[in-house]
Amino acid sequence: MENNALANGILSFIIPGLGHALHGNTKKGIMLFIGMLIVHAAIYYLANNILGSGISTLYHLYAGYDAYKNY
Repeated sequence: MENNALANGILSFIIPGLGHALHGNTKKGIMLFIGMLIVHAAIYYLANNILGSGISTLYHLYAGYDAYKNY
């Protein structure tokens, strides 16, 4: 199980929601993916600088941690 949790965490860090969807929690995976699209679009238009990069990185870290912790 630990390997699956680690794989889900890494996949969700790269593409938020992917690890959740592969594990079977498709609804949460889709919500995280749509959230990523919204965050990235907002950053592109409003804060395309180091602050935006930090926010994006934190979002990806949260998605990866959540996938790892829950599975």
